[in-house]
Amino acid sequence: MSAVAAQTDRRFRRAHVKPARRRRSWQALAKPLLIWTAFMGLLAYGVYRASAVAAHAHMLQVEKITVRGNERLSKGEVLAVLNGLRGENLMWTDLDRWRTRLTASPWVRDAALRRSLPSTVDVVISERQPIGIGRISADMYLVDERGVIIDQYGPQYADLDLPIIDGLSAAPAVGGSLPDDGRADLAARVIAAVRSKPAIARRLSQVDVSDLHNASVILSGDHAVIHLGEDQFLTRLQSYVDLAPTLRERVADIDSVDLRFDDRIYVRPTKGSSKVQVRSKKEEVRSRK
Repeated sequence: MSAVAAQTDRRFRRAHVKPARRRRSWQALAKPLLIWTAFMGLLAYGVYRASAVAAHAHMLQVEKITVRGNERLSKGEVLAVLNGLRGENLMWTDLDRWRTRLTASPWVRDAALRRSLPSTVDVVISERQPIGIGRISADMYLVDERGVIIDQYGPQYADLDLPIIDGLSAAPAVGGSLPDDGRADLAARVIAAVRSKPAIARRLSQVDVSDLHNASVILSGDHAVIHLGEDQFLTRLQSYVDLAPTLRERVADIDSVDLRFDDRIYVRPTKGSSKVQVRSKKEEVRSRK
């Protein structure tokens, strides 16, 4: 019996059979299921953390404010400036904003605020130090070494033993710098130099900086105006103190003394007489030799 050849039907090739279709359908379902499970897990964790934060939020509220470094400013005045800080979240409150409010106070040169867990803010104040009492127009103001007006001088500052400073210029607003920084700087340099000699510093009564190149001072118990120039303030003032008895012997009533010339001292009597030239102490010693 002869074999019968059957024509191959290409429609029944293996290429038309797709047994892996079911496996792919399971993979397609598994991927979104895993994503959904992860999303729900993150959501549950977020709810848990939010609940924990809410449960402990009262522990992170600012309940205590400590203040250090203040002398002229009372603690109550500092806390009044910081009104509203208590009750804010310790971690999220803007301490730079509160620091800016503090440094707006004329007495505050600088301030530092630090967080202290669980509920405290530590405040350290650096106050301005007045160097003199500026006589500006008809009013008196406490002035620091940078020429900043701290406050209007009054009975509450009677304990401050400070020299009066004339010639500073027109009065600015309290807490602002003087319009003429040069005169404020000259006054600060004179006072700083004299402070290194306490015996003379205690006698410094007035400083006049009307002339930017010639600071003048008056000592307590001596009405003579002493011209010191723009440098060597303590050296020149010390020479006047040393020579004062000799000067009084030659000129009974002195109006002013000019010490700007190191080898000569010029004395003007009060009654308008001509200037008297006096040798310096150094020259007197040299002449005796």
